[in-house]
Amino acid sequence: MPKNTQTALGIRIRELRKARQWSQEGLAAASGLHWTYIGQVERGERNLTLQSIQAISKALKIKISELFQGLD
Repeated sequence: MPKNTQTALGIRIRELRKARQWSQEGLAAASGLHWTYIGQVERGERNLTLQSIQAISKALKIKISELFQGLD
C-alpha cells in the first residue's frame, strides 16, 4: 500500500487507464490535460485539483467516487 493518498490515487488512475489500454497521451487528450501532467499524477508527484479529478473521471467515464475506491 502506498504511503500517501496522492501516490495511491496516481496508481489507481494508472490502473484504470491501462485497463482501457490507453496511453498517457490518450488519457491526456480525453481529459484535456497535458500528458506530462498525467505522468506526474500517476507517479504521485502532483497533488490534483478538483478540476483535474473531474476531468480525469469524466475521460474515464466513471464517477469521481470510483477514482477513490480502495484508497482508504
